[in-house]
Amino acid sequence: MTEGTTSAEGADTLTRLEQEGDIAADYLEGLLDIADLDGDIDMDVEADRASVSIISDTGSRDLQKLVGPDGEVLEALQELTRLAVHRETGDRSRLMLDIAGYRAKKRAELSELGAKAAAEVKSSGESVKLEPMTPFERKVVHDAIKAAGLRSESEGEEPQRFVVVLPA
Repeated sequence: MTEGTTSAEGADTLTRLEQEGDIAADYLEGLLDIADLDGDIDMDVEADRASVSIISDTGSRDLQKLVGPDGEVLEALQELTRLAVHRETGDRSRLMLDIAGYRAKKRAELSELGAKAAAEVKSSGESVKLEPMTPFERKVVHDAIKAAGLRSESEGEEPQRFVVVLPA
């Protein structure tokens, strides 16, 4: 819990995030039924946001349709799921959706990219501009750069917004 929050406020936040996860799970179960896809839904609360994952025991080949090229379909489904939560609760949702482990794999790749960019900046002393990324991707890279002891900024306009790694 952050400084200044009581245990009751923390419990209220956890309850609210669990409710978001339940609403999202119901929405996504309906979507899977309509699309005639098999998948299990896993809910959690991570870093003050609801996290919902769709996984499959039989391999994720069918679920890849819900990820799409470069995660584009996944991003759209996440926004639709957030809207479904907003419709039910009246509150803006920061829910994170993962399908077939795509985001988890992407997070590992981006953390490595951020660490390599930080190492390059440390050795050269020059700023490094990375390729344009989605907000999720930029957040993961920013976190990796911060963990490496450097700072970074996002520049540009969506969808061409990118991360710049700055020397210390």
